[in-house]
Amino acid sequence: MSSLTGKRVWITGGGTGIGAGSALLLAERGAEVIVSGRRANKLEEVVAQITAKGGKARAVAVDMADAKAVEQAAADIGRVDILLASAGLNVPNRSLDKLGSGDWDKVVNVNLNGVYYPIHAVLPQMRARGDGLVMIVSSWAGRYVGRLTGAAYTATKHGVVALSETINCEEGGNGIRSTVIMPGEIATDILKDRPVPPSQAEMDRMLQVDDLAETVRYVAEMPAHVCVNEILISPTWNRFYQGFDEV
Repeated sequence: MSSLTGKRVWITGGGTGIGAGSALLLAERGAEVIVSGRRANKLEEVVAQITAKGGKARAVAVDMADAKAVEQAAADIGRVDILLASAGLNVPNRSLDKLGSGDWDKVVNVNLNGVYYPIHAVLPQMRARGDGLVMIVSSWAGRYVGRLTGAAYTATKHGVVALSETINCEEGGNGIRSTVIMPGEIATDILKDRPVPPSQAEMDRMLQVDDLAETVRYVAEMPAHVCVNEILISPTWNRFYQGFDEV
């Protein structure tokens, strides 16, 4: 029996990418998985894959940037043992000379507010139980500032790193722990929003979704007295180390 049997996991950004990959693996390890995001069809595809293998999953479609909708979704879901906040996006025009206030707000609302809202919604119940795990997907850009990811994305990803450690600072005494995962380039659909999307050959050298799902599983299966504060992970052929950091 896996240590995740009987655990309920809420995954935001659960219809694609890291969220979807993690949902499949955590369900395989025995967890009940709730996937959330804006696109109900993508969420249902993940649920169908899980249930076809005998796992437990359901979809709760919600815009993570809508505070009231997230609060209602959390109430509908009920107990959450593990929250994986993996919703995120970027915009093509990301350098300061091109970034408009509308695009800035779009990135902040999803990448920062959309992480805070579900955390804020589940903390009271975790506090009452004296137990809970939060995992936040940040980015290499949450640790290092560069031109490639742009001002808004970099600022928000730094922000969630601080948010994660604030949870540990304020809630560790209540049995709640938080891990922020800061991956380098991952071969996901978000790369299509780059001004110059990488080639398939370049994507093949990046981290893959399964790599991040295994990272999430590792943290999720650690015992409750262990807090993995942060994980910085990158591909061996790291384009930032190779000098590639252009918008």
